[in-house]
Amino acid sequence: TLYLYFKDKETLFEELLRGAVSPILAGVTALAEAPDVPFAQVLDTLYGFFEREVLATDRKLLLRLVLTEGPRFPRIADAHYRNVVSRMLPLIEKVAKRAAERGELASDAVVRFPQLVAEPIVTTIIWDALFSKIEPLDVSGFLRAHRDMLLAKPRG
Repeated sequence: TLYLYFKDKETLFEELLRGAVSPILAGVTALAEAPDVPFAQVLDTLYGFFEREVLATDRKLLLRLVLTEGPRFPRIADAHYRNVVSRMLPLIEKVAKRAAERGELASDAVVRFPQLVAEPIVTTIIWDALFSKIEPLDVSGFLRAHRDMLLAKPRG
C-alpha cells in the first residue's frame, strides 16, 4: 500500500529524510542568519539538537541507512546529499567564516572544510550502530571535546 503514495523505495526514503531533516535545517539556518551568535554556541546548539532530535530518536536509523546502503543504492546517497549535506555545509561555512573573521577560530580549517563540524555526528552514528552495546559512548562529552578542538587556540 505504500506504493500508492510513493513511486518506489527511494522516493519513500527521500520523503522520510526531508521530513526528518526539516527542523534541523531550520534551526541551523536560523543560527547562520544570526550574525552575533558565537561559534561555540552554534556548535553547542547543533550538537545538542543532533543528540535530542536524531541520536535519541529513530531518525538515527535514516543516517544508518545512508551509511550502510548508500554505496549499493546511489539514489539514497544522492538524496541525502541533496537534502542535507548540500544545504548544511554552506550554512556551516558561513558561520565559520564569520567566526574566523572575529578571531574565534585558530585557523580557517573549518571554513575550508565544514565537514569537520559534521565528523563527530557521523562517528557517533557509526559508534552507536556498532559498539554501543559493548562500550557506550558519552556522546555529550565526545561532542564537547570535538567542539573544544575546533575552537582551540594554538599554545604559544
